[in-house]
Amino acid sequence: MSLAAELDLAPALSALRNGGVIACPTEAVWGLSCDPENDEALAHLMRMKERDPAKGVILVAANIEQFQPWLSQLPLAMHAPLATSWPGPNTWLVPDFGRSHGLVRGAHDRVALRVTDHPVMKALCEAFGGPLVSTSANRSGEPPAMDAADISAIFGDDVAHVVEGALGGNAKPSTIRDLATGKIMRS
Repeated sequence: MSLAAELDLAPALSALRNGGVIACPTEAVWGLSCDPENDEALAHLMRMKERDPAKGVILVAANIEQFQPWLSQLPLAMHAPLATSWPGPNTWLVPDFGRSHGLVRGAHDRVALRVTDHPVMKALCEAFGGPLVSTSANRSGEPPAMDAADISAIFGDDVAHVVEGALGGNAKPSTIRDLATGKIMRS
């Protein structure tokens, strides 16, 4: 039996496909996810988090192939850092080429991408059939949720579904690097 079947992701997938925002465990903290192509879901997510839309959000995928629409225009030399650091806690800022929704990209010309190694997030992206938004489950400036009870206390009914699971073993969120320069934006 696959992990996706064991987790019963059907309610989460239904919520995502109907424009909902879901909560799920990630490598270090609980996160909020939604369909990165859904206008209403993205706007709802920004309202829930009280997040400045100019900041953008991270996209996570189950494997590098799910990011081909973003990576196909990159020079081949730029693929190596991605391939050697994924899956894992490494988020890369890559040229967007106009591919992402404005609320995903924010006020930037790059988009933040990560191939997750968290089994629940990976199963969720596989079952969804593509990347999902992944952003910490908190209101802007507040500490992130560390368990499902925190999700309920912070967001109540604004979360369409909570995916059961444990956090990964990372002590801090992913490192964010600029692919073009190698500069670390968050360590």
